[in-house]
Amino acid sequence: MSCIDDYIEVLRNSRRPDQTMQETETKMSLPTRVGVYGGGRMGAGIAHAFLCSGTAVTVIEADDSAADRARDRIASSLTKAAERGVLADSVDDVLRRADVTTGAENLAECGLVIEAVPEMVEVKAEVLARIEKTAPLAVVATNTSSLSIDGLADSLTSPEKFIGLHFFNPVPASDLVEIVVGTKTSETLVADAQQWVRDIGKTGITVTDSPGFASSRLGVAIALEAMRMVEEGVASAADIDTAMTLGYKHPTGPLRTTDIVGLDVRLAIAEHLAKEIGPRFEPPAILRDKVAAGHLGRKTGQGFYEW
Repeated sequence: MSCIDDYIEVLRNSRRPDQTMQETETKMSLPTRVGVYGGGRMGAGIAHAFLCSGTAVTVIEADDSAADRARDRIASSLTKAAERGVLADSVDDVLRRADVTTGAENLAECGLVIEAVPEMVEVKAEVLARIEKTAPLAVVATNTSSLSIDGLADSLTSPEKFIGLHFFNPVPASDLVEIVVGTKTSETLVADAQQWVRDIGKTGITVTDSPGFASSRLGVAIALEAMRMVEEGVASAADIDTAMTLGYKHPTGPLRTTDIVGLDVRLAIAEHLAKEIGPRFEPPAILRDKVAAGHLGRKTGQGFYEW
């Protein structure tokens, strides 16, 4: 039995006779403090989601300058939520639960730590090992959108405490979290993760570890075909997107979504899927050319659209 299973057993045996298991699980669901390693757009969004649920959050960044930018991202995101009337507490009250710092040792009190660093195996593996070392009691999660959970677990000594929590960009507005289960992930942890996702007001889908999981594999397949259609002169990017939004009720077309996600990110995922699954995920020339030209989408002001 794993330490997670031992912990749940203690909870079962210590609850009051008049408490149902459902009540206990609800009250013990979210950890008191959650860590997020990486305060970029995704990391700040993940921090936002947990802060809004009432949980304290520690965000780790590389240096003071990056920490300042992460703090500003979180504050800006919370301010927008308050303006939309979807923030229960004041922005200042919520921000008091946020600790943005550079010291990984500050993760020691976290019950869950989510890695949100760039989509590079070596970088993620190094960060995950550092998290496990500095927060040995915490559940460790990765926000990877395509990398193998089992592959990343190779850098850990307790792979049963490791799971994928793939959030979607922009996190505050997205309802979906993909829960990715490795071959060694504890069944108890899977159930806990499903509850954590519900507790932050999002819907989780649970998938086994496979290249691209469910969402990235489908999303990239559609986006790559849309790019080929632009490349072949079938239709404009705007018209292709309109076909998907009006014809198939997608909230955003595949090319506009690519601009939002980042063309460099799409390229990296496509290259990974092509290597793991086969040539049908080979990136088209138009994607490689735009990335080489620095046209990465919304973050640079130009991609398939001008921003």
